[in-house]
Amino acid sequence: MRPETRELIQNVAQELGYSVNRHAASLRRQSSNTIALLLFDETDGTQSDALINPFFLAMLSHISKAAAQYGYDVLVSLQELAADWHIEYQASYKADGLILLGYGDYERYQLIFAALSETDTRFVIWGPIFDEQPGRSFGCDNETGGEIATRHLIDLGCRRIAFIGDTTHQNPELADRHRGYRNALKNAGLQCSEALIISANNDEALGFDAMNSLLDSDATFDGVFAATDLLAIGAIRAMRARGVSVPDDVRIVGFDDIELAAYVTPPLTTVRQDIAIAGQELVRRLVLLIEGQHIDSTLMQPQLIVRESCGG
Repeated sequence: MRPETRELIQNVAQELGYSVNRHAASLRRQSSNTIALLLFDETDGTQSDALINPFFLAMLSHISKAAAQYGYDVLVSLQELAADWHIEYQASYKADGLILLGYGDYERYQLIFAALSETDTRFVIWGPIFDEQPGRSFGCDNETGGEIATRHLIDLGCRRIAFIGDTTHQNPELADRHRGYRNALKNAGLQCSEALIISANNDEALGFDAMNSLLDSDATFDGVFAATDLLAIGAIRAMRARGVSVPDDVRIVGFDDIELAAYVTPPLTTVRQDIAIAGQELVRRLVLLIEGQHIDSTLMQPQLIVRESCGG
């Protein structure tokens, strides 16, 4: 893990007032009154820190506030996934339950979720819902969000709409947004051109590269749905460098509504995942599990936030 990344997480945790108490456990009650919030580090030293989504960093304060309302401390940890990482927290009474954010490659982490279930670990995942999925999830209806974003561009008159983002099962949230994009085009009677689909993971630099690749191709387009705000911001930067005006020449919509989205030029139209609701619900559901109650996996509805990148 890069030292800058670890320092960033620690600084954010300190600024938000986290109370980390590893010795609060009562061995007789086997309880610590602590929730562990786990962010996973998959970097190998060659990837950029942008892979740690600012969306998750912004969610930390809401998780902390919600936990305090239930009388829980929050232990924030950036994990490198040792074989027994999950045992360390609950079995050693460092935490009564886990919230998992930003798990990355779902195909890889399916096995980890299964291991957590087998050890009776109480945990809630921020993410999509799958049949026979180990554990419980709370997340956003990404497919509906993708439809909302694309339909907005269509309603503004766009007919050649590009998509920037991962479309594989390894990143199911972005893949669902891509599915919503295709649904909106189909429902509007518009053709989905494979030449307008550029695969990219969630990184501003990759959004920049994806847009340059699109501009270098022979494809014509008048709208872009970027599967994350970081990708959209990178794409806007690339278009500006190439003399393409947003929104006069191309309209663009992102996804997440990170804080920076409102302050880029032009301010970014985006699909909001409400981080206040997300933080509250992740904690509430985990507390119910800790108390021995049943919870179901649930998706919250996204909201379109209209700004100048689509013409106001």
